[in-house]
Amino acid sequence: MADQQARLSWRDGSIPVSDQFDDPYFSIHDGLAETEHVFLDGNDLPDRFAAAVEAGEDFHIAELGFGTGLNLLAAWRAWETAQAEHDTAGVLHFTSFEAFPMATDDMARALEAFPEVAPWAARFLAVWRGAGLCDLGNVRVNVITGDARVSLPDWTGAANAWFLDGFSPAKNPELWQDDLLAAVAGHTCAGGTAATYTAAGFVRRGLEAAGFEVTRTPGFGRKRHMTKARLR
Repeated sequence: MADQQARLSWRDGSIPVSDQFDDPYFSIHDGLAETEHVFLDGNDLPDRFAAAVEAGEDFHIAELGFGTGLNLLAAWRAWETAQAEHDTAGVLHFTSFEAFPMATDDMARALEAFPEVAPWAARFLAVWRGAGLCDLGNVRVNVITGDARVSLPDWTGAANAWFLDGFSPAKNPELWQDDLLAAVAGHTCAGGTAATYTAAGFVRRGLEAAGFEVTRTPGFGRKRHMTKARLR
């Protein structure tokens, strides 16, 4: 797997940039705030987490592009917040498809930029082995490595919410193709959702063709728009 590992450069010493795709892993303005705006709020997760926890139900997130793991940590924090408010058990399942997994030391360095999730980062990194299954108790992570165009169609799971977090469609078009978006739809629970930072027209059309009802909404920071989608 070494030849498939993420190759990085560092901007300002703290922002990882993919050498494979010449694109940063998170917003240079505030990556955590971007995750919360695009992926958590874009999928209405705070309210849906509260409803699932109150009902004693599990919840399943799937993701294209694991990157630094920041999206996982933000979702885990929100899930534990909901659990604390309702004092009930339940498991957040988090499945991510990643072609170029990041070295654990690089991941730890990148996550140092977000002290707000440091407790969750420490718990995760203490047991993380770079790929595969990771049981964190109330969160169960599975990072499936390799080309998502191959691995996702073979996946037997289904998600309540999707984080579509590949690199820019202009630089990583493979992760935004119609057949892959159709596979996303095919692995989405009834009424499930998807969210992404991009509002590129061909991505929105691909989601619509796959069976999603698509909405363009205000983006984060300098991004004027993002995309929210719900399976019809």
